[in-house]
Amino acid sequence: MNERLHSVLAQRGIPPESLAEVCEVDPKTVGRWLGGRVPHPRHRFRVAKHLRVEELFLWPAPVPSTQQQLAGSGQELVGTYQNRASVPRDTWLSLLNGAQEQISVLVFSGTFFAQSNPHVAKMLAERASSGVRVRLCFGDSKGQAAAIRGHEEGIGDTLAAKIRASLTYYRPLLSEAGCEVRLHDTTLYTSMFRYDDDLLINPHVWGQPASANPLLHLRRADTAGWFDNYAQSFEAVWATARPWTPDQEGPSPHGQD
Repeated sequence: MNERLHSVLAQRGIPPESLAEVCEVDPKTVGRWLGGRVPHPRHRFRVAKHLRVEELFLWPAPVPSTQQQLAGSGQELVGTYQNRASVPRDTWLSLLNGAQEQISVLVFSGTFFAQSNPHVAKMLAERASSGVRVRLCFGDSKGQAAAIRGHEEGIGDTLAAKIRASLTYYRPLLSEAGCEVRLHDTTLYTSMFRYDDDLLINPHVWGQPASANPLLHLRRADTAGWFDNYAQSFEAVWATARPWTPDQEGPSPHGQD
């Protein structure tokens, strides 16, 4: 997320749509800039001139290539957050709205994903209607992995109940072309939220809820690295997950809905 661009727009009272008109681009393009994408040089010049700030203030000079080589895969690291709640809501929205090819989510319950954005299902359906492939992979509430995770967190069957509650938000997507919802029964080391070449990964610390753990923002580089490793692990889990059929979910064996 480009915090400086967000801040200057707010200070100047300039909405993103007005900036899009000045630069003669689609408002969605400005949304991607706010999400961290670096504009073309001509657009950077127009933005800086219109906002009356130095271009380098909005987009600092990149790290020298020699340092990038020493950093290895670390060059894919865009930002870090102490926990998932520290990620600004605007970041989630701009990444979702800016996706052009795919949105892929891997979680156990992902309750926050819908509760922090009540219109998430509608927004995902809109992205799918624009040609974006939407894949959501939740934990199987009846699976062994969810039961073990619930035990490790000390919440018992509550995780299974949270999964079923979270899934209710996404029922409308089952009839939407380009949207798929599946259930996995795998040990989940990391929750993932992919928007094209941006990937938010939420590593899991044993015994703690995912929301309390750090989150890393990766952006795909030209060479294989962290991003591709995590992306491949998503594909592996997705391939073994089963399609979600709400009518077969029913209550848990322990009687919790």
